[in-house]
Amino acid sequence: MSEPSAVSDRVLACEADELADGESMTVEPDSGEAIAVYRVDGQFYATADMCTHEEWSLGEEGELCGFEVTCTLHNAKFDIRDGTALCFPATVALRRYPTTVEAGKVYVLTEESAGES
Repeated sequence: MSEPSAVSDRVLACEADELADGESMTVEPDSGEAIAVYRVDGQFYATADMCTHEEWSLGEEGELCGFEVTCTLHNAKFDIRDGTALCFPATVALRRYPTTVEAGKVYVLTEESAGES
């Protein structure tokens, strides 16, 4: 995975202490798709916000249990570490984004090299 080439490749998600363990949120970048940010065991993870089965926010409406987020619309489940769809009705993985914490702020790296899972 390559490093972002410019500051514009990063999206400020939140202050690190704003998101408690086991919580998630949605970030709306100025351009591009919404991103769900999760905190588990003190680490931050980020995926596309919309369930790949139906348009439903995982960051705001999903239920996070460990490393698994459940879409509350039809109970699709995903692994937030790599975006893998874990059960039907979802069969397509979520896009995953790398995260970084700098000076107490959580950033999502959105460059093209972040890739799909």
